[in-house]
Amino acid sequence: MVNRIKTYFLLGFLTVILIFIGGFFGKQGLITALIFAFLLNWFSYFFSDKIVLAMYRARELKESEEPYLHSIVAQLAQSAKIPKPKIYIINSATPNAFATGRSPNNAVIALTTGILQLLDENELKGVIGHELTHIKNRDILVATIAATIAGAITFLARMLQYLAFFGSMDRDDRRGGNIFSLAAILLFAILAPIAALIIQLAISRSREYLADEGGARISGNPLYLANALRKLAYGVSRYPMRNANPSTSSLFIVNPFSGQSILNLFSTHPPIEERIKRLERMYV
Repeated sequence: MVNRIKTYFLLGFLTVILIFIGGFFGKQGLITALIFAFLLNWFSYFFSDKIVLAMYRARELKESEEPYLHSIVAQLAQSAKIPKPKIYIINSATPNAFATGRSPNNAVIALTTGILQLLDENELKGVIGHELTHIKNRDILVATIAATIAGAITFLARMLQYLAFFGSMDRDDRRGGNIFSLAAILLFAILAPIAALIIQLAISRSREYLADEGGARISGNPLYLANALRKLAYGVSRYPMRNANPSTSSLFIVNPFSGQSILNLFSTHPPIEERIKRLERMYV
């Protein structure tokens, strides 16, 4: 519940930043930015699943190839009360997985060959439960909303910087020598997109905690996922996904770059150790 409230709060805070920066341009500028960002993310929302699966050369795994894996996914999907998603396989030694698709009715779970080799049945159930929770919670939709608002903020901020230098909005300030007002506008224009990015990443981390919690319940034991995360962290550190696209890193259950973020502040995933602790506390 705490992480769900946190997500709503962060989305609301993004909206406040958007409205505030939009005030520099009036209603017309705000609407223009929202439309521009919406169109970009609408395309991403409807076609990102096909794009990312093609990016990693994933292929659909037929039930006749791995009936046991399909049976596990079907059983857990029934527990989650959502339709059974399609299963795709990525030929990679990096142990990882992700879910994609804009709704439970057209969802996909992608698993690497590495994760199938590394995890036992119970650990795999924990991972699949985590991904099913992402699907059930429509996290792709939440991420798209956050990206739309953050994109609009960035668009407006760039316009604000341009106008501050070349436009008419600061002409009177320049004539009056009010350099402090100009500096404040430029500083806000620079910091607003950074704040939007940090909030967007915080939303992603909150959704990961929610998916961990849901995955623990769907699989029937929080230690299944805790043990899986411990193995995955080690596996990714040994076999990082060198051909991974940074823009897709938030999709994976663990960071495919082995946690090589410059700062945790800019990481799409919560620390593995903290995720494991929370799951272990659920078991007690």
